[in-house]
Parts: sequence; C-alpha cells; structure tokens
Amino acid sequence: MNIILPLEVGNLDGLVTFLFALMFGPAILFIIIGFILRAKEKRKAAKVLFILAGVYLLVSLGVCGGLMGGF
Repeated sequence: MNIILPLEVGNLDGLVTFLFALMFGPAILFIIIGFILRAKEKRKAAKVLFILAGVYLLVSLGVCGGLMGGF
C-alpha cells in the first residue's frame, strides 16, 4: 500500500536568493578583505585572497550553476 503525496512547489525566491548568496557571498568577502589588506601594504596576503576569490567563484558557479540549471 503505497501512499503517493503530491509535491507542490510554491514560491522558491528564498532558495534562489540563498544559492546566489552561496555563489557570490564568500568571493565578494574575499575580494573586500583583499583590497583592505592591499591598502595596508600586505600585498602577498591580498594576492592570495584574490586568487582564493577567483577559485571559489569558478567552483561555486560550476557547482551551484549546475544545480540551478538542472544538470
């Protein structure tokens, strides 16, 4: 005896907002901290944060973009 419950999806604005925050939030934070460190003459640490921001953005757009695209 299988009970099948219909799955109705309503408003998904919160989920989309969360995924965009997950995709872009940490990368933007790394870039802001990188610019702050660059202004304080800590160029090596700033360069590391810029690279981390780029890598995080590349990976997050691939993973979360794939989830949002339905692949």
